Amino acid sequence: MTWNWQQKNWPIFAYDARVLSDLEDQFLHGSGVLMGALKHMNDEDRQNLTIELISTEALKTSEIEGEILNRTSVQASIRRNFGLETDGRRIPPAERGIAEMMSDLYQSYDTSLSHAKLFEWHKMLTSGRRDLTDIGRYRTHEDAMQVVSGAAHDPKVHFEAPPSHTMHKEMEPFIGWFNQSGVHRKGQSALPALTRAGLAHLWFVCIHPFEDGNGRIGRAISEKALSQNLGQPTLLSLSQTIQSGRKSYYQALEDNNKDLEITEWLFYFANTVLEAQKRSQDLIDFLIGKVQFYDRLRGKLNKRQDKVIARMFKEGLDGFKGGLSAENYISITGTSPATTTRDLADLVEKGALRKTGKLRHTRYWLNIDVEAKR
Repeated sequence: MTWNWQQKNWPIFAYDARVLSDLEDQFLHGSGVLMGALKHMNDEDRQNLTIELISTEALKTSEIEGEILNRTSVQASIRRNFGLETDGRRIPPAERGIAEMMSDLYQSYDTSLSHAKLFEWHKMLTSGRRDLTDIGRYRTHEDAMQVVSGAAHDPKVHFEAPPSHTMHKEMEPFIGWFNQSGVHRKGQSALPALTRAGLAHLWFVCIHPFEDGNGRIGRAISEKALSQNLGQPTLLSLSQTIQSGRKSYYQALEDNNKDLEITEWLFYFANTVLEAQKRSQDLIDFLIGKVQFYDRLRGKLNKRQDKVIARMFKEGLDGFKGGLSAENYISITGTSPATTTRDLADLVEKGALRKTGKLRHTRYWLNIDVEAKR
């Protein structure tokens, strides 16, 4: 098998920019709409949105790699990194590390990429690890760096990266290209946002410079590229979107690691970013709707209803899977079926909930002005 880094022209990638032109325009337009929506939020709500999006990205970029982290600990660590009030809880190393990296990405998006920055991110990501030889530096092991699946006696090699002794030689042109290709350079080498982010991600993961953490750092580099091209943090649900289509993501990477023509990859990645952008817009609309919801119903809900509504909002955009049922209401409040029936009917009459279905199929949804994804 011949990989892309073994090609004669590596790392000169080829692609059809015309395929991406409309997508680039959609991204810039969507970014303007998203930033405009943020202006309708007060400082506290914007702050909460930022914490929510960064923590979700931290959780999902880890989940893509099979690591499940504690949301409360990640959020507490991010709040601490932003100098905000926390409950003083002890944060486990894994949660603290990814929170530090994502916070740093947000706060220093406009700085140049460097070996030192990548090493710093890697140290954060591998906080508490004892199973790695190379922490905060490029890999040095002599064994081939391979992405493998299947049984040990019959493994399938999805990709093999360049040998460890070439890492600095491989990373030097990558970092140089990244720092010269942003729009702030105003030169001929400047690339549109989606193209630059997608190319950066693929190039980086094909080098696979670290012993572990390459996917998470590669996605962070993509977000850094997008933020730099916009001149502000993107606040995108990129990793969340990738996680929802994880198989397609890995397949797209595998389909484009054997050749230097990468139009197909860039088209996939651009559409993934646009989907993430839409989800972020939906979340902003959801949070704005939440504020308006409580303004409209302040003082009109009893304690049981208030508890259930708060629980529904906590579920976020996706809400309760299949909608809120009477059984859910009883479980949350501990009240009787008769009281549950009255409370739910009252919530529908007040416009707090929408009702769908009949009898045992009856379900309830928050009545806010956003098309949440069910």
